[in-house]
Amino acid sequence: MSITIYPFEQQAPGGFNDGEILENRPVVMTHNPAYLLPYSNLFYWAHAWSDKGSTIGEHPHKGFEIITFILKGTIEHYDSSNRKWIPITEGGAQIIRACSGISHAEKLNAGSHVFQVWFDPNIRKTMPVPATYNDHEQKDFPVTANNGFEIRQYIGEGSPLKMESPGVTAVEINFKEGSHKLGLNPDKISSLYLIDGDISAAAGKMKANDFAVIKDEKEFTFETAAAGRLFIIENPVTVDYQTYAEMS
Repeated sequence: MSITIYPFEQQAPGGFNDGEILENRPVVMTHNPAYLLPYSNLFYWAHAWSDKGSTIGEHPHKGFEIITFILKGTIEHYDSSNRKWIPITEGGAQIIRACSGISHAEKLNAGSHVFQVWFDPNIRKTMPVPATYNDHEQKDFPVTANNGFEIRQYIGEGSPLKMESPGVTAVEINFKEGSHKLGLNPDKISSLYLIDGDISAAAGKMKANDFAVIKDEKEFTFETAAAGRLFIIENPVTVDYQTYAEMS
C-alpha cells in the first residue's frame, strides 16, 4: 500500500498569453523526473485559471480523450466541427474524443478555474475513428450523500459522460469539518486533488491545490477543521495496451 502527497510547490507551473492564464500540473507529459509522470491511462492533469480572462488559440489534438471540468466561472469552447463558440458553466464538463483529429480553441472567462485531464483510450484503436465531443451541465451529473460527503459523479455509474478509456471514474466530494473515512477501490489507482480546505491524514497534511496518489488502499482516512472539496479520479492499475506515454 502507498500514499504519496505532491504539494502544490512540487507540481509543474505553466501559463499562456504572458501569464493571462496560469496553471499548475500535478501530472505532466514530458519526461521530466522532477515531476509526476503519466501512469495507467492518465497522462496529463492541469489546473488552469485566469483572473482577467484569456483565450488559448485554435490547436489540434489526435487520438486521446480530453475532459475539461469547470470548477469555477465559465469557459467557452470552439472547434473545427461546430465552428462556433459554445459556453460551459460552473459544475459542467466537456469531453473531446480527439480520435482521427480535431482542432479547438478555449476561452477562460475572468475568474474561471478548470481541470483539464487527458486520458489514453488505446490510441491505436481510436486514431481511425472520427472525432466526437459532448458538453454536460452541472445538473446532468448525479449527486448523492454518503457518510458525511456530498458526492457528484462526473464519470462512472449514473453519469452521462461516456469515455472510451477503460476503467475510469471521477467524483467531486464536498465534506464538512470532522473525521472522515473515504472508501476507495484497492484494485485501482486513486488520484486526489484537494480543491479547497486543509486536511490531515496518516501520510501527512494537505492544503488547497495539493495532490495525492493512493495505491492498494480500501479507504482514505482524514481529519479537517473546516469544510472542503476533493476531486478524485480512479484508473486501472494496468491496461492491456501500450499507452501513449509508453509510445512517446
